[in-house]
Amino acid sequence: MHSAVRTAGPAVLAQALQRTRARTLGLMQAWQNAMPDLSVPPSPGMNPPLWEWGHIAWFQEWWTVRNRQRHWGTRSASTGEAFDDSWLPDADALYNSSEVAHDSRWALPLPDLAGTQAYLAQVLQRSLGHLQALEALHAGGRPPSDEAIYFWRLVLQHEDMHNEASVYMAQALGLALPPALCWREPASGDARGLQAPLGLTGSVHVPAQVNTLGYSGPGFAFDNERQAHPQALGAFEIDAAAVSWARYLPFVQATGHALPPHVRWLDGVWQAQQFGQWQLLDLQAPAVHLNAHDAQAWCQWAGRRLPTEAEWECAAQQPGFLWGQVWEWTASDFAPYPGFEVHPYRDYSAPWWHGHRVLRGACAATSAHVVDVRYRNFFVPERRDIFAGFRSVKV
Repeated sequence: MHSAVRTAGPAVLAQALQRTRARTLGLMQAWQNAMPDLSVPPSPGMNPPLWEWGHIAWFQEWWTVRNRQRHWGTRSASTGEAFDDSWLPDADALYNSSEVAHDSRWALPLPDLAGTQAYLAQVLQRSLGHLQALEALHAGGRPPSDEAIYFWRLVLQHEDMHNEASVYMAQALGLALPPALCWREPASGDARGLQAPLGLTGSVHVPAQVNTLGYSGPGFAFDNERQAHPQALGAFEIDAAAVSWARYLPFVQATGHALPPHVRWLDGVWQAQQFGQWQLLDLQAPAVHLNAHDAQAWCQWAGRRLPTEAEWECAAQQPGFLWGQVWEWTASDFAPYPGFEVHPYRDYSAPWWHGHRVLRGACAATSAHVVDVRYRNFFVPERRDIFAGFRSVKV
């Protein structure tokens, strides 16, 4: 239930960075096979694929190569004279997501696929070189501090998140991608809560308690997970697993509520489209591609409610609570915890307060590096393209 890379040292991080890069390159090749011109229509929920991949390289270069204060971690500057020039001319004007408006990314003079791959390779080599130098500096002594390797942990999870975005973009566009690149590897021993058996029903009773919400202890944390703080909770009863299609579809039939675009009723059976292919819908699988309004409408119809994120995080640490197949909408607005302090990557959380809804858990496309019971995902409540569903609480 906790991400091992949050406390990993340089050697493990180096291996993880290379595994993630292998997935990135595999997805690049799969996209090219499925869409040779890599031409994605402008959309609020998408980026041009070449921009996405170039941005991954830029982000890694900015924080772990160009940043002369990289070993300061959260005390590092976020911009200015502390940063060297990029290996790629005009990289900042192309890929700095804080400065490059989303709608303008389709008109940028981006490097081609080969040029983007060369940028990715050059940056990874230099980033690993700095990480290995840090490991050598501490050989035989105390390991590097959490601050010293903060940015390598950050850029790893950043790349993993963009790979997940690449998967849900492909699903939205109906592109055929190899399943092995799309879905997470089987859960390891440190993620016992993942992969709920299909068809699981029942609930988990959580007694009244004061639970600690947020991150505490050593290792990496995103700024929006701090500061850990006590949260008093009344007793509640929550679904043991995300709501399945078998529970969700009777609501659609009874109310006429709109289906997500990838589900249909045809020739007397329910079908789902996955990466461009229509197939029988597994009614025991979690309902997915639902937005927050869909989740709330079902809860109102069923006489249930969505959990708060504090309830979700508390329940996820109880026996019998199984998660990890779909992101789960909560009732909570995305807002700072008490004592919040922005980290150097200032655009990760602070610009999005109060306009987004918190999702918890993980989906099958989420890298194991990102999966953590404390992780706060957030999207606008209208989004249906992400792999999101929900679970409910007894009223």
